[in-house]
Amino acid sequence: MSDSEEHGKGGIYSVKGQEYNRDSRYIETRIVKDPDPESGDYPVEPGRYRMIAAYACPWANRAIIDRDLLGLQDVISMGNPGPTHDADSWTFDLDPGGVDPVLGIPKLKDAYLKRDPDYPRGITVPALVDERTGEVVTNDFPQITKDLFHEWKDFHKEGAPDLWPADKLEEMEAVMKRIYTEVNNGVYRCGFAGSQESYDAGYDRLFTALDWLEERLDGNRFLMGDAITEADVRLFTTLVRFDPVYHGHFKCNRNKLTEMPNLWGYARDLFQTPGFGNNVNFEQIKDHYYKVHTDLNPLGIVPKGPDLSGWTTPSGRG
Repeated sequence: MSDSEEHGKGGIYSVKGQEYNRDSRYIETRIVKDPDPESGDYPVEPGRYRMIAAYACPWANRAIIDRDLLGLQDVISMGNPGPTHDADSWTFDLDPGGVDPVLGIPKLKDAYLKRDPDYPRGITVPALVDERTGEVVTNDFPQITKDLFHEWKDFHKEGAPDLWPADKLEEMEAVMKRIYTEVNNGVYRCGFAGSQESYDAGYDRLFTALDWLEERLDGNRFLMGDAITEADVRLFTTLVRFDPVYHGHFKCNRNKLTEMPNLWGYARDLFQTPGFGNNVNFEQIKDHYYKVHTDLNPLGIVPKGPDLSGWTTPSGRG
């Protein structure tokens, strides 16, 4: 999902005097192990699909991390748009000639229009593209990450983590729902508030949830116990952006992440786990938010801080 969809056809918008809302309508086609011929779904097939995912975007960052944790790098190729883009589309400005080397397109929008010439909504990441046809298959980001685990299991690396443990699934779904509504979306509820009242309400909701997480992590190494799950992936991509972006840019400034001992130790623990920190690009994150959100930051000035060296210090969570 683009974090800058307020520019036009996507899922973030703020109307003066109103609370922020996110358009959550996506292409619901799936890639599954045994597709029903009448469903329109695509078959799991190594080497056929390309994940387009920007390191700047927290929603795409989830898919990048899951792909790495599960060892699917040689099974699903990946293209990475640059962090700054126009109102029309994510663009491949980091690639030679500004063109994705596999799909041969300068804009992700081209793959969407190949699927539907009248595609009416935002050009979002992550998106899975069929390399054979150049058409987007799906951009349904929560389903993509779920299917990477369940539908691509035959191709996971040995020792891949059990991101969706069956014995904890009911509780985990409830935890992830609260994380999504109150934290992942909560920072946007503050940043794109259309009135003082909606900002104040969003701010209170966000920090109520962060306090709940701080308490939950007091006795657990990870959200669901001693092992990493999908819930941790979904929280991490917001936490890793909190001090560099959300604290100042989105006015989520009651305190910094570094001032919440359990969450800060937990976030560092994940950051130092292979699959997490190696898929974080702070420079791209800051460039995206501060340069693309011109309504919030009209001059496009990117702050030099904060000091990010603490991410590699011992977490104390072992």
